[in-house]
Amino acid sequence: MIRVVVTGSECTGKTTLAEALADHYRANWVPEYARQFVLEKGSAPAFEDVETIARGQIALEDEAIAYAPDMLIQDTDLLSTVVYSRHYYGDCPGWIEATLLRRAPDLYILAGIDVPWVPDGDQRDRGDRREEMQGLFRRALTVRGVRFVEIHGNLDERQRAASSAIDALLTR
Repeated sequence: MIRVVVTGSECTGKTTLAEALADHYRANWVPEYARQFVLEKGSAPAFEDVETIARGQIALEDEAIAYAPDMLIQDTDLLSTVVYSRHYYGDCPGWIEATLLRRAPDLYILAGIDVPWVPDGDQRDRGDRREEMQGLFRRALTVRGVRFVEIHGNLDERQRAASSAIDALLTR
């Protein structure tokens, strides 16, 4: 099975792109657990929520993997948990990083920040620091030596670039 994860800073169209790619490839997709968690909690997450968020993301992924014979498209993974935990709280539980390394996807698609930022309550709060956050994601991907492609433009341009990278995976 091929796993593709759309990742990057907040408000970069990850969910929209992940859904479009899943539709295009007729693949299962995994939503972002942290979004659901924050909605249910009714406030921004705290450091003590990081492990719950990580476990919830893993559970969503494992459930989708059971029903995804060929391909899985994910709207984020544990990489986001690690990046945001370190950024907001200065730390991340070690087991999350170790689990991330064991669960590395075949491809990360790093969504660029060249789309408008839209505030969303407790979900998005750093529109003025998008460059910084994007740099943290780019560095996290580079340090881990995982395959990734950074995409930019409107949804159609992003979908074409992401599809091209996925197609290259399918033909290797």
